[in-house]
Amino acid sequence: MEKSRMAGSLRGIVASRRYRLLPILLAVCAAAILMVCTSWSARAQSGDEGSGDTNKVVATVGDHKITEAEVDDQIRPEIAGWRNRLYQLRRDAIQKIADDYIIDQAAKKAGMAPDKFMEKQLAGKSVKVTDKEAKDFYDSHKNRIPQPYDQIKAPLIAALQRRNDQEARQKVIARLREDNHVKMMIEPPRLKIATKGYPALGPKNAPITLVEFADFQCPYCKRSEETVKELRQEYGNKIRLVYIDFPLTFHQYAFQAAEAARCAGDQGKFWEYHDELFKDQSKLSTKDLKEAAVRVKLKTKQFDQCLDSGKYANEVRAATKEGSDAGVDGTPGFFVNGRPVTGAQPASVFENIINEELARTDKHQQNASVKKSHAG
Repeated sequence: MEKSRMAGSLRGIVASRRYRLLPILLAVCAAAILMVCTSWSARAQSGDEGSGDTNKVVATVGDHKITEAEVDDQIRPEIAGWRNRLYQLRRDAIQKIADDYIIDQAAKKAGMAPDKFMEKQLAGKSVKVTDKEAKDFYDSHKNRIPQPYDQIKAPLIAALQRRNDQEARQKVIARLREDNHVKMMIEPPRLKIATKGYPALGPKNAPITLVEFADFQCPYCKRSEETVKELRQEYGNKIRLVYIDFPLTFHQYAFQAAEAARCAGDQGKFWEYHDELFKDQSKLSTKDLKEAAVRVKLKTKQFDQCLDSGKYANEVRAATKEGSDAGVDGTPGFFVNGRPVTGAQPASVFENIINEELARTDKHQQNASVKKSHAG
């Protein structure tokens, strides 16, 4: 029972990181591409980022003054989402300008117009979508598509072909980029997430802190668990994972499951219990939660008392507010050193950001060493 991010018109698949299909396939793409239970708001807004003076009076009611800080506190989640969206828009625009320049230079070198140059580079590169591929796609998602295949065959093939064409174009551009280093100089927005007291794996001084907001009943959270394990194995002690509860209101059992995991944490077995719950998300009733405690060898009397008393209800609510204040309204929601990552993305998406952060850390350490040597 997940909401999907709605577009609304037949625009095809137009970007490598976000697919837009015809309306009948939007729910499919939201699940298959965004991989997130409900959606993060695309809070693009116009305007600046505030005056910088949070005590600035922005309104009055009689003699009562309303400050900018009060206003920002009311819309903190929206501000967080807006800043990240603005960064993504700027980053995408930079990449497009850079790509256009790279193509233009390559075309000049070949003595051709840019469009003709790309036409030649793409010749035979895009894979033609077959009827069988379209039918296979339809069959794998037909539970979300109300129309019969014959009605949507033509627009579906066209949409899938646009995706293939775009992927072929991106591969050509990626090859051209290899000889043209593009250096991004804009800083991404970083959100301060209060992680103290939450379950964590990895050294406290790790250069990378990966914060995960998750829901034990969300299927995409389960999918993301494998990615997280892969990242921890790849980066070892360079990464610290922090898990924060974000049970969604439309998931019947998610809130109590979050409480149960904290009760397991009282006995030092949060992660064992966490893994046990994700094994079978169909078994999250109160009875199931208590049976899971037996399987991970918890002291059942202590666990049952903790769960039945609602000992951690307020803490779970506070964790959810922590996520909301950071702009999260769906799961899974990740932050890599404060940088948001939406949904159950493949490991490569995280790797790109993690590698950027590691390079940034190395640069800061080098600068600090230089300053220290000069001071000496």
